Amino acid sequence: MTETVRLSKRVAELVGCSRADAERYVEGGWVSVDGELVDRPQHKVTTEAVTIDADANLAPPEPATILLHKPAGYDAITGSNPASALAVPSARWADDASGIRLFKRHFANLTPMVPLDRDASGLIVLTQDGRVWRRLSEDGDEIEHEYIVEVSGEMAPWGLRRLNHGLSYEGRELPPCKVSWQNEIRLRFAIKGAQGGQLRDMCRQVNLQVVSIRRIRVGRIPLGKIPEGAWRYLPSGERF
Repeated sequence: MTETVRLSKRVAELVGCSRADAERYVEGGWVSVDGELVDRPQHKVTTEAVTIDADANLAPPEPATILLHKPAGYDAITGSNPASALAVPSARWADDASGIRLFKRHFANLTPMVPLDRDASGLIVLTQDGRVWRRLSEDGDEIEHEYIVEVSGEMAPWGLRRLNHGLSYEGRELPPCKVSWQNEIRLRFAIKGAQGGQLRDMCRQVNLQVVSIRRIRVGRIPLGKIPEGAWRYLPSGERF
């Protein structure tokens, strides 16, 4: 009868390394069992073919940051219908050019960042990386976000000037931002520190009704062509 052993033990035997290093190989996503990547050292094997990637190394794995195109109707941070549930391996954008290898551990302990209204769509950020968390939380009000807002109605006189500077929200005078017409029904907002419901209220103050809101950029990171419900990785060289 063939003995059942932990995958890490089999890897240690194959590589000729310590059990601790074998576990790091497995957790690093370098080990396949019958052609399928397995990242759990305790996985049991018997006669299966266990292979180690030729490029395997023991460098600690980088934490992942995922850029997700949230559809309207999903909650960005908290709520009963979290957008984070869309961050699954099968939803990775086919044109993701990050070059990052997909591992199951990338979908554990993701923290949602950059709030976005439930009825809005567009770019949100999910991260395991403390550096990204600090950047988007501690410096969040200094990072410019860009939105495309589809509207209906006829803008009040001097409305565009007032949108750029001259409105208040919840009793607070709003700082200057950049608002321009993209076409006859869509406004482009480039704004810092926008609060929940603020863009709708700003439009209401100039007699416009909001049809839809889509965030297309956070800092220097664009939404690009990521389809709704899909995601890509943020490579280490890209910064907000």
